[in-house]
Amino acid sequence: MSRTLQAPVTVAFDYTRSVGPVLGRFLTGLREGRFVGARTSDGRVVVPPPEFDPLTHRATADFVDLPDTGTVTSWTWVSEPVAGQPFDRPFAFALVTLDGADAPILHAVDAAGPEEMSTGMRVRARWAEERAGVITDFVFEPDGSSEVSRLGTGAPRTSTTEEGDAVSGIITPVSLDYVYAASPEESAFFRGLSEGRILGQRCPKCQKVYVPPRPACPVDGVPTEGEIELSDTGTVTTFCIVNVPFQGQKIKPPYVAAYVLLDGADIAIQHLILDIPADEVRMGLRVKAVWKPREEWGTTIENISHFAPTGDPDADYETYKQHL
Repeated sequence: MSRTLQAPVTVAFDYTRSVGPVLGRFLTGLREGRFVGARTSDGRVVVPPPEFDPLTHRATADFVDLPDTGTVTSWTWVSEPVAGQPFDRPFAFALVTLDGADAPILHAVDAAGPEEMSTGMRVRARWAEERAGVITDFVFEPDGSSEVSRLGTGAPRTSTTEEGDAVSGIITPVSLDYVYAASPEESAFFRGLSEGRILGQRCPKCQKVYVPPRPACPVDGVPTEGEIELSDTGTVTTFCIVNVPFQGQKIKPPYVAAYVLLDGADIAIQHLILDIPADEVRMGLRVKAVWKPREEWGTTIENISHFAPTGDPDADYETYKQHL
């Protein structure tokens, strides 16, 4: 049996969110090279500041400025950093209690090795030259001093921030990398696409034809069998018109993504419908696959550029109503 196919997959997007007035005040402070915390109703100083007091549940209103020095209360060494972490070399993650604060903040410490790290060690923030009001505007590094900042020995200073220039939102890149391993049946399907064929398999009990093929019939639970070559012509069952642009979009809206029931199949596949105005696409529309040039083919459904109208009369609803 041919080996199964594998492929690296990356799912990524930029997550955009508003931060509100409290977290916005903290991030504005980072942009200005200072830490902003809050004093809760029991007198404790917390950084980053919570939006609501944990005891009274009232909105946070008592903000304080804190020094950029602190003490490590706990730490772990990262010997093999992964993509998206603060450094591409070994470093430490640590809980650091800033001078004057009563609760630690979790962040990276740029230390040369684990021998430089210890619970109780002193650290200082190293600020980025260009800051945008995000948590990566600083990292901690060993301070070498055993003294607590004078600001930390007394009451933290009341924080003042100009509201009009406060950070109001952040954009956080989100990414997930993994390797997708296709089943033997799926591997046969993708290899078929590399030859310009669309392959499915049939359930021996209910006779339903699945494309892409599945190891077992979801209706009867019995293994599928055989190799059935299907037509690249089919019927639009359901569809949606994409009107909203988004990052990474390859086609200018409006365009149509639809489920196409290939002739002889019992499961519809999803693909693009082009070469027709979006507002003229309809259920029952007869379409045919438009293949890319053969030199561009791989083991992927993208060998089919899109589906386009055949010009034939629409399919009768009764012929596809069971496949919606």
